[in-house]
Amino acid sequence: MSSQNSTASQMGQQPLSREDLAKLVAADIAPGSYVNLGIGQPTKVSDYLTPEQQVTLHTENGMLGMGPQAHGEDIDEELINAGKIPVTELPGASYFHHADSFAMMRGGHLDVCVLGAFQVSTGGDLANWSTGAPDAIPAVGGAMDLAIGAKEVFVMMSLFAKDGTPKIVADCSYPVTGLGCVSRVYTDHGVFLIEARDGGPRLVLREAYGIAPEELVKRFDFPVVIAG
Repeated sequence: MSSQNSTASQMGQQPLSREDLAKLVAADIAPGSYVNLGIGQPTKVSDYLTPEQQVTLHTENGMLGMGPQAHGEDIDEELINAGKIPVTELPGASYFHHADSFAMMRGGHLDVCVLGAFQVSTGGDLANWSTGAPDAIPAVGGAMDLAIGAKEVFVMMSLFAKDGTPKIVADCSYPVTGLGCVSRVYTDHGVFLIEARDGGPRLVLREAYGIAPEELVKRFDFPVVIAG
């Protein structure tokens, strides 16, 4: 049984915790990939990558070869990721100017970036930098550069908002970060794939957690295909 299927069989009876979600994303990252982990929930993914995967983590504040989050005596206050969280360095780690880091992002050199989101549309549009509220503090950071520069964009988020409405929507109502950039959405209740088709993109439910797939797709106002 693959690590993906094993994870699904162990967790399918309940919604995923943040740690379980991070494990699932880490298992889905292809060996040898160059990956950027966005601020917030995506940073947990670094704790579950294995040495065998040989994944190289990039952080936009100027580092390649970032390791998991630092704890205790391993904390160096001058060694942090873009979210100001203390991190470790792996053998061969390198440091560079912020501008060089953004050139890597914009130049298509990252295989995957993992980002949080407020909304994702069925066409893969990403909204993750502002809710558009009058008192909201804009915090786009490098999200736009990552969204259009990485070869694949994975999103990690809770599936439902506080009012119970899905955060996967037909069209984003929040300010958009990038158009048609998201390929996968990892949530506490399901993993969704956004697949390109001749007739336009379609949303596919790969796995469901804590709720039957047939019941989960009824929560949306648009068609969702159940894989397999």
